[in-house]
Order: sequence, then C-alpha cells, then structure tokens
Amino acid sequence: MIKVLRLTPAHWQAMLDQVASEAPLEACGLLAGKQDSVETVLRMRNAEKSPVRFGMDAQEQYNAFEWMTDNGLDLVGIFHSHPTGPETVSATDIAEAAYEVVHIIWSPINGTWSARGFWIEKEQVTEVALQVLPE
Repeated sequence: MIKVLRLTPAHWQAMLDQVASEAPLEACGLLAGKQDSVETVLRMRNAEKSPVRFGMDAQEQYNAFEWMTDNGLDLVGIFHSHPTGPETVSATDIAEAAYEVVHIIWSPINGTWSARGFWIEKEQVTEVALQVLPE
C-alpha cells in the first residue's frame, strides 16, 4: 500500500485543468510512475459522458497501458472528479475499484477544486497523503 503519493506541481495542474474543463461531467485519467512517485499524467476520455459516473475509453486505456509498458512505468494512480461531490470515494468507486493504486478524487469545495487520495483494497478505504514536490 502506498501511504504518500508524490507528484509535481505540473502533475497537479494537469489534473486540475482537466477536471475543471470537463465539469459538469466527471473527468478521469491515469497516473504513470514508479513506486510512490508520479512521472506522467495520462488524460482519459470519460466514455460515460456523465456528471455522476466515469468509464475510461477502452482504446485510450489500452494505449495508455501499452505506453506505460514501453516506457518502463507502472500504473500508480487513477484520478477522477466528483463535480457535485462527495469529496471522498463513493460506494460505486469502492465497488468498481479494479486496481490497487492510489485513487485521487477531485471535487469543488466552496467553488475551489481540491483533491484527496485513497487506497482501496478489498472494499477497505485508507486515505493517502498527496505530496506536491518542487519541480
């Protein structure tokens, strides 16, 4: 289990730009890296086109996994937004968590987007610290 996920301000901004631009629909993407560090944010299209659900475009997801393999990176995280809340994982997120990676949930709190990280394993949820490092 990852207890702290490390990312740069550029990674943070890439996720923030995507979730803000795709609202009121849920946005989603993958985080590629090594161990507990993000190296690349991979933006995915929400095939569900929904404000309350996300499903990554299957071809984009396949291409992203191929790219990670070709570049010696692993899946370290998945992010998506909850444009109308909650600011934590939902029952659907827990039930559909297919990978043991950090799940980052973006939600607007008082009009400002914020993010929290979670580890979901066997339907148990543990909060993960998100550490934005200097570039």
